Parts: sequence; C-alpha cells; structure tokens
Amino acid sequence: MSTTTTGAFADALAPLNGRVERVPAAEVAETIDAAAVAPAVGVPLDIDGVSLPDSVATDFSADGVESAATGVTPAALGVAEYGSLLLEHAPAGAEPAQLYPSTHVAVLRESDLYPDLESAWSEVAAAFDAGRDDAVLATGSSATADMGELVRGVHGPREVIVVLVEDR
Repeated sequence: MSTTTTGAFADALAPLNGRVERVPAAEVAETIDAAAVAPAVGVPLDIDGVSLPDSVATDFSADGVESAATGVTPAALGVAEYGSLLLEHAPAGAEPAQLYPSTHVAVLRESDLYPDLESAWSEVAAAFDAGRDDAVLATGSSATADMGELVRGVHGPREVIVVLVEDR
C-alpha cells in the first residue's frame, strides 16, 4: 500500500484495468504516442508545455471516433482513494473520445490529484458554481455484471491509462 497520493491513485486504478504513467511535461507526447493504439483521436490538452503527438487526430467525425482504438482527453482532477477521474465536457468533443474507443488515455496534472473525494469536492463544487456543470466521475474501465460474469468494455473503454504530468 502506497503512502503517497500518487501511489495510492496508481494502486486504486490498477485492479480496474488502469495504469498510471508519471512523466514530466516534456515527455507527455512521447508517452501518449507509446500508450495509444492506432487509430487514435483526441482533444487539445490545456496544460502548459504539453501537446498531443501527431499520431492523435484532433479533427475527427463520429465515424472517426467509432473506428478509433484510443481516445486521448484531459481530466479535470483525480481522486486517489478510488482511482477516479473527473471528466468534463469540452467543446472539442471530449466525451466521445472518452467513451467509445477501447482505450482511454487521460492526461492529468499531478497537482490536480486529491487524496479522497472529500478533499476533491471543493474543486468540483467551485467548478459547478462557475457554470461548468457537465462532468462525469469515472473510475477505471467500463465494467458490468448485468448478465452474470463481469465483462469489461461494454459501455466504455476496456483500459484506462492516466498520463500524470509532474508539476509539483
């Protein structure tokens, strides 16, 4: 069991078909490129010094999302206790890129990682007060046991890779 917030986040995400790649901003594009299975679609990342690799298409249609193997989007914050990500609406169409491809690569600033839901909640409440009221709290890969045995990837990605940008 990890004693750091980052370690706890990685520990919580691992059994949910997720993993964390912690890298400096200068290595984010290379890390995404290595993690993404082609074809990949994504939306611009709003982190200084961070960009998507050329292998990720940012101008995509519904057909492009449907055929994509990987979606790359930013995450607003992470909750270490559960390995959860707050995924916000984005005008560039982040939701389809988060949900349809088999692999979701989420890019998150390490400073936006909170130890538990209680400590993250003030940020969520502030975002809602500011009018950003369209967000999903996602924990790991999609999974359902509606038909008996646990099945992953039915309603969303089978795998979640969090590229954690070192900024603290």
